[in-house]
Amino acid sequence: MSHYTAPIRDMQFVMRELAGLDEVAKLPGCEEVSPDLVDAILDEANKFASGVLAPLNRSGDQEGARWEDGRVITASGWKDAYRQFTEAGWTALACEPEFGGQGLPKLVATAVMEMWKSANMAFSLCPMLTNGAIEAIALTGTDEQKATYLPKMISGEWTGTMNLTEPQAGSDLAAVRTRAEPQGDGTYKIFGQKIFITYGEHDLTDNIVHLVLARLPDAPEGVKGISLFVVPKFMVNADGTPGARNDVHCVSIEHKLGIHASPTCVLAFGDSGGAIGTLVGEANRGLEYMFIMMNEARFAVGMEGLALSERAYQHALGYAKDRIQGTEIGVRGGPKVSIIHHPDVRRMLMSMKSQTEAMRALAYVVGAATDVAHAHPDENVRAQKQAFVDLMIPVVKGWLTENSIEVSSTGVQVHGGMGFIEETGAAQHFRDSRITTIYEGTTAIQANDLIGRKIAREGGATVKAVIGEMRRVAAKLAEESSDSFAAMRKSLEAGIAALESAVEYILATYGKDVKAASVGSVPFLKLLGIVAGGWQMARAALVAQARLAENADGGDFYRTKIVTARFYADHILPQAQGLAYTVVNGAQSALELAEEQF
Repeated sequence: MSHYTAPIRDMQFVMRELAGLDEVAKLPGCEEVSPDLVDAILDEANKFASGVLAPLNRSGDQEGARWEDGRVITASGWKDAYRQFTEAGWTALACEPEFGGQGLPKLVATAVMEMWKSANMAFSLCPMLTNGAIEAIALTGTDEQKATYLPKMISGEWTGTMNLTEPQAGSDLAAVRTRAEPQGDGTYKIFGQKIFITYGEHDLTDNIVHLVLARLPDAPEGVKGISLFVVPKFMVNADGTPGARNDVHCVSIEHKLGIHASPTCVLAFGDSGGAIGTLVGEANRGLEYMFIMMNEARFAVGMEGLALSERAYQHALGYAKDRIQGTEIGVRGGPKVSIIHHPDVRRMLMSMKSQTEAMRALAYVVGAATDVAHAHPDENVRAQKQAFVDLMIPVVKGWLTENSIEVSSTGVQVHGGMGFIEETGAAQHFRDSRITTIYEGTTAIQANDLIGRKIAREGGATVKAVIGEMRRVAAKLAEESSDSFAAMRKSLEAGIAALESAVEYILATYGKDVKAASVGSVPFLKLLGIVAGGWQMARAALVAQARLAENADGGDFYRTKIVTARFYADHILPQAQGLAYTVVNGAQSALELAEEQF
């Protein structure tokens, strides 16, 4: 059975040494975020994650959610865990104090979010979608909508959803057909069906606030004609309590490869006269508003990739230390040993460990940049950080989730045949990870956004600035005299050169042959992720070396950091050159065959 303990020491290291917690704490509104407060939050979150959520992960996967006559019943223990979750105030962590939130920085919320998702991904999806809905209403809703919904959602008394996908539309939101008919009193009747709605129906709270994309009668065609509406499961009385049942109902839940305890619902709006909703913001700007939720959700899904990788690594490591099999290579007649002594098992564990640490570092750095982009007093600094965040959100979402499939699959391999047996639990991490590259936009959608909007449209300005930062770190590696740092420098410089060549190809090709550029979009996203991960691992190694020179406490931790960064440079970063070759040279063979030749 898999247990989970948050890697608090590594979280603290990344937050303080790489993401700049001290600088975040200087931002307006963050002055009380001391290291002691953050440590206390992480400690309490770890207790809840390991003590309440993690024990439900396996049982929730086995039992799943079930649908009965329009009702969804969550797995055993879910309701009590959610009650404890809200009573402890975890739903309000990073929300605005004006409506009952605690106002903590995204950097702190990011670390806590990782714990929820590692401990129990299926459970974590409910507050994840609620947080996205909170942000959308907070930024674009009317004063009445904010007053009606935000206090209850921030407290966790009500949850929220995002309703985009329809059976005929999939990722093509221009094909959305759900319609909204104005009633003349400021309300609208909503008619249509939405699919793949996470926690669209459940028994955890007495109301659910749906954010729904729909078309007004006079809306233009395509994505420019989509509006956003708030459609609650129960109408809200004047005193704020749930009132009459709205005409939105769950007609089924999906039977999925993984995340069995998270109900993925088909919702029908208006089958009995029309679901009542109110317009969010201006008409025909719904997709713009929904992307507020989408970007929040995409970052959170990337965190799922990190979290599942951490959980799979912990699971595999525990098994490798306990499983006795074979004698140690090179020791003739020696005793039977645990499999962690075998070189290939060591390689697999180091691959899992190094990639997970690289993912954590990059995600936390992006989380901290989001805080600076929102709150820094200098407008230019805000703009620079926002450009960095915009560039890296597709990478956090796409690269971390693609990695999680590889890392969790490697975890199954470490277990050998036992990994393929459900009872060990290793397979669950693999199954759960498989959805992460799909929802909130597939990896290709992230990658097309990355090369188009985030690189080609601005002439590569932001990515070139990031490459400049990478080169400065590589130069600092050259100042260290050890063989490990020389190897890291050589590998990082080669990775940066590969990235630069791919960027130049995209800038030269996108405008004249978008198909050719797009063939390499996913390889490019992975390339940028790998090199950005190497950049952060090099930064971590430099900090660790400095702490060792100071004779700081925790010498073994810092020495491990350097070895792990060296492994990443030796085993992961060299993939960059191959990916760059594919980006630059791979278009013709991908596009050359006629359809009938397949």
